[in-house]
Amino acid sequence: MKILISGVCGFVGSTLARALVQSGRGHQVTGFDNFIRPGSESNRAELKALGVKLFHGDLRAASDLETLPPCDWVVDAAANPSVLAGVDGKTSSRQLVEHNLAGTVNLLEYCKQHRAGFILLSTSRVYSIAPLAALAVEAVDGAFRPGRGAALPAGLTAAGVDESFSTLAPISLYGSTKLASEALALEYGETFHLPVFINRCGVLAGAGQFGRPDQGIFAYWVNSHLRRRPLKYIGFGGQGHQVRDCLHPRDLAPVLEQQFSAPKLAAADRVANFSGGAASAMSLRQLTDWCAARFGPHPVAADPAPRPFDIPWIILDHAKATRLWKWTPQTPTPKILEEISAHAQAHPSWLDISAPL
Repeated sequence: MKILISGVCGFVGSTLARALVQSGRGHQVTGFDNFIRPGSESNRAELKALGVKLFHGDLRAASDLETLPPCDWVVDAAANPSVLAGVDGKTSSRQLVEHNLAGTVNLLEYCKQHRAGFILLSTSRVYSIAPLAALAVEAVDGAFRPGRGAALPAGLTAAGVDESFSTLAPISLYGSTKLASEALALEYGETFHLPVFINRCGVLAGAGQFGRPDQGIFAYWVNSHLRRRPLKYIGFGGQGHQVRDCLHPRDLAPVLEQQFSAPKLAAADRVANFSGGAASAMSLRQLTDWCAARFGPHPVAADPAPRPFDIPWIILDHAKATRLWKWTPQTPTPKILEEISAHAQAHPSWLDISAPL
């Protein structure tokens, strides 16, 4: 199988490239990257040594895709993944749309030209903020959970948010670019008879991730705790009770293998959540406790003021992916954290490389 990965030198793209090359299935993996993310250059040499053919190209420029070789499948792992993108003063809203939506259009046109399948790595942030932000929660053992007896919105249970949950605005500018990309991908698939899958991912984490406060939070927190960098609980009373799930991107590789050879499915079955689920969920306070046990205590400041788009609790329910693909996450959160910790200890300057102050 000839596979093209966008954002191949990012954390997710490079992890999947390694997994596909090392699967023993004889895949020919090609990738391209614009290398604007700090740290992405660090993956270039290893991927080339594995036989991944690399191209320098910017997803926003359609002409950059013209020299890419034909492939059977495109895995779109390129994006600006910050929910604060376009509103934080570091990137403009236009840049966000160009990266995350116009870039998808360019990839879909490439797929149309070469009759290639398309897999979009989407996000939990396509789900509506308002009902999640208004969710009645209670803190138990340092972590929020839906309040007992609280009325839950449609599509949400103790197992998490499923694919039927509302995607109405507001979902953030970032979320809206991914949701629009999903819709376009499915339309291209139906119109031009291309296989398309939308994999909505929970929080992705693992060794070598380029962590920052607004993205890659698990890697950022572990590295910052180890290096005694300032950390802060933001919003929700400044207690660190907000909860997310955790998934290693290599756990996506088995489902990609299935999707590469899957027969045409109904549109409703082409969209599914992939996450660590409730078993992987952890609050920032619990993450701090884990780091303290691993590295020793480190104080965390508190800022109770809320930020735009913050929500107290979001876990993705991956029951549909399990039903459709017999898929379950394979790497538990403690193993992911230990992997991040070992990498952090081996790379003392990682925060300066990947997230300059």
